[in-house]
Amino acid sequence: MVNLENESINVPTEVAEHLRAISDPEIPVLSIMDMGIVRDVSVDGQAVFVKITPTYSGCPAMDTIASEIKFALAKAGYLVEVELILSPAWTTDWITENGRQKLEEYGIAPPVEESADKLALMGQSKIVKCPQCHSTNTRMISQFGSTACKALFQCNDCLEPFDYFKCLK
Repeated sequence: MVNLENESINVPTEVAEHLRAISDPEIPVLSIMDMGIVRDVSVDGQAVFVKITPTYSGCPAMDTIASEIKFALAKAGYLVEVELILSPAWTTDWITENGRQKLEEYGIAPPVEESADKLALMGQSKIVKCPQCHSTNTRMISQFGSTACKALFQCNDCLEPFDYFKCLK
């Protein structure tokens, strides 16, 4: 069994390697395991049951993710069933530390603590580190970035725009 970094969810080792090879369709440097989308996996002989949670309800990537899981595990010889679960709701706490590092290396600022996003809603600024030059002298350009789960920021030092993955709890 492989224990996920941020949760007490166990994934059988023989299945975890296949799931780690499936990329998030919107952020291809992250696996669905890095994102914390995989919530439960059980194996009964050659049958594998996988429960996944969307990063937000209505996420258009979930059908693709479910298809990728079925394809990858069927290719490995498993009979696969994927179930979409909405409760508990996904949270950015489920992104693994490895996933947070990959986000930053990819040029997306990983989520900061929950209170920082709440400050932004009250018109106060939050401190988001630029993934290019690592300056904290940044500003939000738009509460909405390339996808609904990201905000658009710009670094005041290197002047590069970048996405910030919003903290969701």
